[in-house]
Amino acid sequence: MALNRKIAFINLTTGDIETKPIPIELRKKFLGGRGLDAWLLYNYTEKGCDPLGQDNTLIISGGVLTATCASATARTHIMAKSPLTGLLGSANMGGFFAPELAWAGFHHLVIKGKAEKPVYIYINNGKIEIRDAAALWGKSTTDTQWAIREELGDEEIKSCVIGQAGENLVRYANVMTGIKNAAGRSGMGCVMGSKNLKAVAVRGTTDVTIAHPMEALEFNKRFIDQITSAKVNQTQGTLGTPFIWGATNSWGGIRTRNFQYNQCEYADDIEPERIDEIAEETIGPHHMAGCYACQVHCRAQYKIPTGPYAGKYDEGPEYTSQGAFGGEPDCKNAETVLVGNHLVNQYGVDNLEIGSIISWAMELYEKGILTRKDTDGLDLNFGNDEALLEMVDRICFRKGWLGDVLADGGIPASEKIGKDSFDYLIQVKGMSNLHSDERATPALALNIATASRGSDHLRSRPAIDLYHLPEKVLRKIYSSPVPYDGPLSSEHTSYQGKAWQVFWQENCYMGVDCLGICKYHTVFLGATLPNFEDWSKVIYLNTGLELSPTEIWEIAERANMMERLFNLREGLTRNDLKKGDTLNHRYFDEPCRRGAPDVVGKTIDREKFKIMIDELYTHKGLDENGEPLAETLERLGLENEPTRLL
Repeated sequence: MALNRKIAFINLTTGDIETKPIPIELRKKFLGGRGLDAWLLYNYTEKGCDPLGQDNTLIISGGVLTATCASATARTHIMAKSPLTGLLGSANMGGFFAPELAWAGFHHLVIKGKAEKPVYIYINNGKIEIRDAAALWGKSTTDTQWAIREELGDEEIKSCVIGQAGENLVRYANVMTGIKNAAGRSGMGCVMGSKNLKAVAVRGTTDVTIAHPMEALEFNKRFIDQITSAKVNQTQGTLGTPFIWGATNSWGGIRTRNFQYNQCEYADDIEPERIDEIAEETIGPHHMAGCYACQVHCRAQYKIPTGPYAGKYDEGPEYTSQGAFGGEPDCKNAETVLVGNHLVNQYGVDNLEIGSIISWAMELYEKGILTRKDTDGLDLNFGNDEALLEMVDRICFRKGWLGDVLADGGIPASEKIGKDSFDYLIQVKGMSNLHSDERATPALALNIATASRGSDHLRSRPAIDLYHLPEKVLRKIYSSPVPYDGPLSSEHTSYQGKAWQVFWQENCYMGVDCLGICKYHTVFLGATLPNFEDWSKVIYLNTGLELSPTEIWEIAERANMMERLFNLREGLTRNDLKKGDTLNHRYFDEPCRRGAPDVVGKTIDREKFKIMIDELYTHKGLDENGEPLAETLERLGLENEPTRLL
């Protein structure tokens, strides 16, 4: 059965390995994936533990629907205490790893301790080994995966790995699988590096029994039609996620020169059409690829056309790389974006974080807070493509004073740099913002301020707020599966009803992450895509587990509260500029300077923003300080956590 995939507890210090079934009561409370991971982290990580210490728990998982007949169940989730923020660490990636893990017999891996020397974990149809990784240490993410396949003599092995950034304990190092699938946020690759864990490799051929196979296949056909008929997914299948950058930059929603401007001008060379053109020229007309069981194919394949990296193959870039190596540092060369994307994929580092932190350093350099002495003679001006790529290398290998300082993340770096450097750092809870600018979109600003793992566009972002949908349509979306009769507004500049939209999207995205499905297959960018009603059916047909849409909502709400409890335990407070639900002062004090008429001059209103947070806390069952009410914990069945049922 799909529900008989097990959980493995692996201690790298002692070498002990124990496998257990996942109790059905835990499935009914948290389903799987990110939801069950949140429970595991809270239950098996001690309060105040060192994120780089042996006691930090690293959890790798697939969703409850992974490797079933459900579409796009490719997502792998990774969770631990974050070495970047000291709060919740959580990252999600596509590819083919999680299905292979399920076919090997497991949905969750719980990894503790630290190996004496570099190791990797090999899982093959229920058997788990800890193997020597001395020959892998120092290799790039791609070379590591190919070397593991060669060593084990199997081209079908799927691995999640770290690169040199993880080995060097860059606090925002990521975990990679395949060429470009990145569990990119909050430093999960750094946690692997701290444990001397180079990789987890899996091979599985065991059956996953489907509860109602014919009905599941028939339902999935309709599911696929719904997904592929959406114009947003058709566009992504042609241009990939860079189309998002193109649309938001032309409107004025892109951070440029750190946070000085909100539109990157004269940037035709990094528009999605140009990226697509290079991919077609270097790969051919069929250059779009996808993850396991996905029909959208939103990822371009390309080769770098010229320069020192000419001929290097890679995939992407996502629109996040356009922001990291284009918009934020004000570099407008397609090749710079493609090379930057290639380097972070090979070194294994979060493109959002490294692009944002280098752009921050560029503004500090421009203002004289950093000097040529600090940069070891590097001219760190905006628009300097060579300096941008050089800093990627310096950070990932901790070269020079500034490279080493920036490798520890923005808040520690601001403390070492001093002066007024923290004022210019665009972060929430210690994690740098995406390259988007939310001053004209209060709902999106609320999302990044209150997201569980820090500044985040994938935790509760009501992206469809930009579509100006009629209130009738909004009410249909946001009143299911639980009723809502409060205010809603079609205007993205409004503050009215936005707290509920953020709350609804937070539960929607948690539900997706529990199932193991891609967010592009739900109400993220597409208003008509599947959500709770569809999930109830697809869970039953594939697993036999009967859950109503409302029960799935409650599971998502419960899992989100588990993440909140973890953060509160580790020091989250509402108004703390470094560990709170708040924004950098520039959102309130500096108006947007470019873009469309509904953008220019916009700031976030402090008082209205405070009221929005109050409203969101009320929806979530929190008090005015962001702490859960006793009745909320009782309603969600969390009053006795940690329960340590496993």
